Amino acid sequence: MSSLVRPTDDRMIGGVCAGLARRFGTSAKTMRVVFLASCLLPGPQFLLYLALWILLPSEDKARTAW
Repeated sequence: MSSLVRPTDDRMIGGVCAGLARRFGTSAKTMRVVFLASCLLPGPQFLLYLALWILLPSEDKARTAW
């Protein structure tokens, strides 16, 4: 498994779904569909997405840190 970062090449909005998909070995499209389906359920999914967008480093910034 790769590290959890927001990729620069497969972003739609913030790159959170693409980063999670890369980390767990699935496609970004599948992760986006799962996220959109989960938004139909009650809960803080949108707030979690915003928090991950803020907390996860971008791939280019993570490369320069190492």
